[in-house]
Amino acid sequence: MRHWRLSGFYFFYFAALGALVPYWSLYLRSLGFSDARIGLLMALPLISRVIAPNVWSWIADARGGSVTVVRVAALLALVCYSGIFLGTSFAWVAIIMIAFTFFWHASLPQLEVATLTILGRDYGKVRLWGSIGFILAVVGLGFLLDHLGIHALLVALFALLAGIALFSLLIRHPAIQEPVPLKTSFLGAVLRPPVFAFLVACFLMQASHAPYYTFYSIDLVHHGYSTTEIGFLWAFAVLCEIAIFVFGRRLFERVALTTLFLWTFLAAAVRWLLIGFLPDHPVVLVAAQVLHGATFGLYHATAVQIAAHFFRGTHRNRGLALYGSAAGAGGAMGSFASGYLWHRVGPLATFGIATLLDVAGFLIVWWLLRRETST
Repeated sequence: MRHWRLSGFYFFYFAALGALVPYWSLYLRSLGFSDARIGLLMALPLISRVIAPNVWSWIADARGGSVTVVRVAALLALVCYSGIFLGTSFAWVAIIMIAFTFFWHASLPQLEVATLTILGRDYGKVRLWGSIGFILAVVGLGFLLDHLGIHALLVALFALLAGIALFSLLIRHPAIQEPVPLKTSFLGAVLRPPVFAFLVACFLMQASHAPYYTFYSIDLVHHGYSTTEIGFLWAFAVLCEIAIFVFGRRLFERVALTTLFLWTFLAAAVRWLLIGFLPDHPVVLVAAQVLHGATFGLYHATAVQIAAHFFRGTHRNRGLALYGSAAGAGGAMGSFASGYLWHRVGPLATFGIATLLDVAGFLIVWWLLRRETST
């Protein structure tokens, strides 16, 4: 495997995500936190995702490289996370989540710049190892937590963060040509209507995912599913995502990126309706997870390439960081809002609102983005 160092980093990074997304809310519930507090805590990593990539992309630009930033961020994430073993109060858990995710979120955007530059549309061949890591973490932890209890999650996540730190030390500095300076300012590039529309659409897509990421596992437990079954549902969704990364190049060669990007929003709208209205039907839930291939796999693969198209040369690092920040801001606001909506109006209405966000995103892409790019 030619790019095994990059693949290993993606594997452990998304395996850690596979520990956090389905199971962290269950750990927070085990501590006795309310829906509103769980929603707030699950929003904190996404707030870090808004701030951290921009801060660290500026540092990477100032130092003339991103691999050193990846290494420092990965090691500091591991150190900060270690504090989770020292307390369980709401304030302490919040502090730890902010601290370790500030560094954890800093590492991936810097690595994405190098990966995209080296691999181009073959990006998916390396990125799929992240999806494999996610699947193995979700399935393995589902089985493990059923037998050892939810607190085993803390040790498992520590081990995965250690894996990220290890592979960050193995990654080589890529031989990348010096980016060509651009006449247009970074702010000028951001304020172009299609670029701004793209960022708003990314915000809405991630906001719509917030009830799913925050309360899906909790809702499935409420409807009688075991953590093993929950793990397999999450894992199956990521198998569909892997199919996109493996076979996506052919799709990208035949269909415009922005057209594919557009239809991911309708796929997301349908997915939330299925999950919100029919949670007691396993077959329907499996069908909804098939759509994860579009709402995450296809969405991310197209979005990151559109961002790379919009932000070229010396804007590349900050542009990809801004894309991550827009998504993080949407996820953070969505998580915070879903914590209150889930308690006050219930799961069905919360997923209904998520559906409307994707309809809005579809319209924005249709009217502002699709007409101006055809990459």
